[in-house]
Amino acid sequence: MNNLFIDGTALTPLIDFNADQGVMRIQGRSIPDNPDEFWYKVLLWFDEYMMNSHSLTTFEIDLEYFNVTSSKRILALLYKLNDLINMNKDVIVVWSYRESDEDMYEVGQDYAYMVKVPFEFKSYVEPELALAI
Repeated sequence: MNNLFIDGTALTPLIDFNADQGVMRIQGRSIPDNPDEFWYKVLLWFDEYMMNSHSLTTFEIDLEYFNVTSSKRILALLYKLNDLINMNKDVIVVWSYRESDEDMYEVGQDYAYMVKVPFEFKSYVEPELALAI
């Protein structure tokens, strides 16, 4: 199976899904002009991955902002992780957020409540803020 890599833009997140290692990374902003078109290929790829998934799937999410439509697609991916757990696979979501962004932390908490996948929360200080301290 081929890996999936989509370079991030000002409107779409970086997607770096590595089937061999079982590491999926979503990073950046997700406010695509056509969210169905963007997220369709991501969801389709993940469906294929699920047929022959790694024994441990690590889902790393580090988003600074996403719109409601993207939120629904991200939740759809997280629900697919439930399916992997039902297939006796190990799964973890690593939810990273800026230390100053309480809203993004709370969104991650909401997602964690909606799925049965274990979440690990990691806060970080933005590099330019770290230099100012």
